[in-house]
Amino acid sequence: MKNILRRSVALLPGLLVIALAVPPLFAKSDSEQIGLSVGRLLEEGHYTHHPLNDEVSRKLLTGYLEILDFSHLFFTQQDVDAFTKKYATDLDDQILTGNLKPAHEIFAVFQKRVEDRVKKIKELVKQPVDFNSNDTVLLSRQKAPWPKDEAEADDLWKKRIANELLQEKLSEHPIEPGPKLVERRYDRMLRNIHEEDDEEQVKLYLDALAQAYDPHSEYLSASDLKNFSINMGLSLVGIGAMLRSEDGYAKIESLVAGGPAQTSGRLKVGDRITAVAQGAKDFVDVRDMRLDKVVEQIRGKKGTKVRLLVIPASAADPAQRKTIELVRDEIKLKDQEARADIIIKKDRNGEPVKLGWLTLPSFYADMDSHTKSTTKDVLALLKRLKKEKIAGLVIDLRRNGGGSLEEAISLTGLFFKSGPVVQTKGANERVVISTDPDSGIAYDGPLVVLTSRQSASASEIFAAALQDYGRAVIVGDKSTFGKGTVQTILEIGRFTSLLGSRSQDDGALKLTIQKFYRVAGGSTQLHGVTSDIVLPTLTDLPEFGEGALKNALPYDEVPAAKYSKWSDSHQLFIDELKIRSTARVAADPEFHYVMEDMGRLRQKLDDNRISLNEDGRRKEVEEQKLRKETRSKDRLARKQDEPSIYRLTLETIDSPKLELIMYPGKIAEAKTSKDLKTAPEAAPDADDDETGLGAGD
Repeated sequence: MKNILRRSVALLPGLLVIALAVPPLFAKSDSEQIGLSVGRLLEEGHYTHHPLNDEVSRKLLTGYLEILDFSHLFFTQQDVDAFTKKYATDLDDQILTGNLKPAHEIFAVFQKRVEDRVKKIKELVKQPVDFNSNDTVLLSRQKAPWPKDEAEADDLWKKRIANELLQEKLSEHPIEPGPKLVERRYDRMLRNIHEEDDEEQVKLYLDALAQAYDPHSEYLSASDLKNFSINMGLSLVGIGAMLRSEDGYAKIESLVAGGPAQTSGRLKVGDRITAVAQGAKDFVDVRDMRLDKVVEQIRGKKGTKVRLLVIPASAADPAQRKTIELVRDEIKLKDQEARADIIIKKDRNGEPVKLGWLTLPSFYADMDSHTKSTTKDVLALLKRLKKEKIAGLVIDLRRNGGGSLEEAISLTGLFFKSGPVVQTKGANERVVISTDPDSGIAYDGPLVVLTSRQSASASEIFAAALQDYGRAVIVGDKSTFGKGTVQTILEIGRFTSLLGSRSQDDGALKLTIQKFYRVAGGSTQLHGVTSDIVLPTLTDLPEFGEGALKNALPYDEVPAAKYSKWSDSHQLFIDELKIRSTARVAADPEFHYVMEDMGRLRQKLDDNRISLNEDGRRKEVEEQKLRKETRSKDRLARKQDEPSIYRLTLETIDSPKLELIMYPGKIAEAKTSKDLKTAPEAAPDADDDETGLGAGD
């Protein structure tokens, strides 16, 4: 779920955004017609076919208030009661008549509450704070009640600001005095809220409406829709620069290799953008502008020119400026492609063994040209891995939140002969079985799929199918995220045209239309995919997953599909692997560290409070520092069996020699230097490597 304050606060420490080519939000579109279309589509097209009624109206109101004020900090219970009395059973009727005024009316109250609160914060930071008290403040207020009135809110904020000031006081590297920094933080947050125009307010409101049906239905603005396409195709049009918001400026964080910004040689990391011009037009001042708004100024079509007025990173005088003209071009997001590592480690007999490690950030596919896809890229990587004669393969889905359903099906088919991969069921209750039609197998060796609570949707389809077939051992958190629903993208312009208006900027509705099921008949909805072997990690928390989301659809099952187990499934030796894994975890100090940290994290989440006592907090900081130093010394003293790791990318598939990114001794060198980044980057001469890796054919 999106929320305005979380987006605002995210800009403060520095939000990274790529300059993309996307048209402005809602240009010349009728938001009321969009709202009416979204309402009708949800009623008639959502998996549940739930009518847009008073029940949905109540959920919409609650959801919109949560989006605006997710920590229950600005509205009071008096505000909520007033909204409930006026809107609770009326918003459904308003939507179906195209009336979106409630979105703006509620937002206006919210903005006023923030303005009033920021004024009080400015006074609070000037007052002395007693850091010797035994007061505490809630870490998370998402489940806390709204403050009953202004007086209770004032007390809440007094403690909250005291905590922020104490955090700055305890900082080892303070940027500026705490009171000044906190005041500036809320000034910036207020500016961000003032920049939310009517169309953006409607975006938040329609998000709340869609998510009243389920947490994965969502209204996509024109900009959101373009970003969705970019994420699926791993390609965009822009200047190839990552931007960070810092002190009111859009600062160059990094440059994409081969992009216009990098190849020009003029734009440098650390440069700060003060103004942007389209071609020969006048500059528009972008100082103190919200970062996504700056990005909109930099956007444009391929081949068009954009001029940037920047303060050079090397400038001795901040008044110094230079103008940089760039021509926008297509940028490939190579860091989000599938990639592989070849790990060489000695077995129990001291013999080197090669293992393949395949990392999949998402299940991507170019929806337009169909030239780019996860399956094609993985197939290419597998061919090279097989040439290197790997003894086994690990597929890492720990941070893979999903993507294309079709890609999940086709990728699964690379690892067994043809057969059903997933079952889907829509509102009509008809079960459809999706099958891999290709009888070819790209890899038939030992296979492990690594998952976490962050593995969701398409990742769960892939892992579940390989588990049901007995094709792979699933290793990771107790279970995956638990998203078992299928969404489709419906462009709103196709429906607003029936109402007499159509614009390419009307956006789209991401709508849940089906649930998916394992070939064995169960669902991943809420339950996720349970690991065969569980390893302790800090991500394995019940607070993270489908079950923690509001309005999640229930779990159910369908009959199992007809399928044949993998012929060697009896040779997975899961029981024996569990015994060995348990023994290794028990003997490994690193897992002990993880379990200790999990215990502390669990305690913090359960307590959900932090002390405002400076001495107590300093003691915690010192304990954490000592713990970190002790672990570093222990690691340095401990003899570790370090592997050699070679990086394989789509660009280096045909390279005779691969980049050596880790080798025995490198970790020790890094520890000695106290910082992995300062460790020697020069690896041993590849010509001296006796493994034969990358010798080429």
